[in-house]
Amino acid sequence: MPADITAQSGVATAFAGARRTHIRWYVLLLISLMYMITYMDRSNISIAAPAIAKEFGFSKTEIALFFSAFAWAYAAGQVPGGWLADFFGPKRVLMVIVPFWSLMTAATAWASSTTSFFVVRFVFGLGEAGAFPTASRAMQLWFPKSERGFVQGMTHCFSRLAIAITPLVAVVIMNAWGWRWIFYIFALLGIAWSLVFFYFYRNRPEDEERVNRAELAHIRGTFPNGEIIPATTKIESAVPWRTIFTSPNMWFIAAAYGCFFYGAYFYVSWFPTYLLEFRHLSLNSVGYLASLPLISAMLGDLVGGILTDHILRKTGNLKLARRAVAAPGLALAALLLIPAGTTDSAMTAVLCLTASNFFLELVLGPAWAVPMDVGGTSSGTVTAVMNMVGAIGASISPLVFGFLVERGSWVAPFYVTAGVLTTGALIWILLIDPEKSVVDR
Repeated sequence: MPADITAQSGVATAFAGARRTHIRWYVLLLISLMYMITYMDRSNISIAAPAIAKEFGFSKTEIALFFSAFAWAYAAGQVPGGWLADFFGPKRVLMVIVPFWSLMTAATAWASSTTSFFVVRFVFGLGEAGAFPTASRAMQLWFPKSERGFVQGMTHCFSRLAIAITPLVAVVIMNAWGWRWIFYIFALLGIAWSLVFFYFYRNRPEDEERVNRAELAHIRGTFPNGEIIPATTKIESAVPWRTIFTSPNMWFIAAAYGCFFYGAYFYVSWFPTYLLEFRHLSLNSVGYLASLPLISAMLGDLVGGILTDHILRKTGNLKLARRAVAAPGLALAALLLIPAGTTDSAMTAVLCLTASNFFLELVLGPAWAVPMDVGGTSSGTVTAVMNMVGAIGASISPLVFGFLVERGSWVAPFYVTAGVLTTGALIWILLIDPEKSVVDR
């Protein structure tokens, strides 16, 4: 059993009778709310898009360009955003980027031309790019290895919840005050979060007076004599760029996440169109059925995170704990895509896709925990590299799907996606090593 896990297991003995505070869970709630706000801000334009197109006479190609502007900027800004988190610390970075992207959210309501909409959404994407890498750095400082899978699963569960509630909230706002107020009100959410974050959050549990010794011992672990292991991670640190970018393990982690995101992006891009045009369901039916994979995704996020942490606590084997959840998740998700694409029953297809997305989302907990495992003081940058490749995979997925559909096949894209997910499973089984640092030679 690894030394740090062994040390953590001795916490209960060393602090017998001491009741832990739970400040780290308030930190998790705060970060989870930020995840929800990021997805609310990036998805609200899809609700306003028809009204925007009507008012300014934009074509579907121009609207698609606004969507793409965010994705391109988001991918490009990942590594700089992660580096900022490692160099300046999570609090400084989030106190800048959250108000900034909230301002850009509001600025969407001020745009009035193709150029201005494109620029605003591009700059907005740059602002959001650093959010998740910075949050991962924060969670590395606040949570032990035995809880990292769960906290990553929980934060991503909140992001899926945002996708579910945004249309409901945005439609109510638009019907009452018009499409511009969607962006104004959503921007205020980010500003309000920033104020709470400023007053509540500290970069390390050592700096938070409400964290008692028992909770700190649980987070850091203890020596055999019961003394708390001091923090070995500095808040601000230089990034070993060459080591990270020449590490095969880094690129295996990134490639596997690219495979995951290739499959996951189908549900936020082509899925409603698939149900309408290929399965010939009514618009009302699509509204209900399209939410099923989203619900299963939320469950998958939580189950995957809890499961990887449970295996780690039981075995102390980090490699087993991460691989045993991620690889089967990808494999089962791939397997269920075949009947989903080939069945004649629309309901069977939806149920298979719902189950497939559940297994696919099992991957998120271990996948986002691994950069914290292998990244050390540069976990923000490592997470950013992984997420950058994931964004590239997501950008390719709808293009391949559309290319094959235009050539007359709604089934072929499912075979391609199944192949990509299977590749991801093999990378997890054979190549990814969660115990091998990507920042130390």
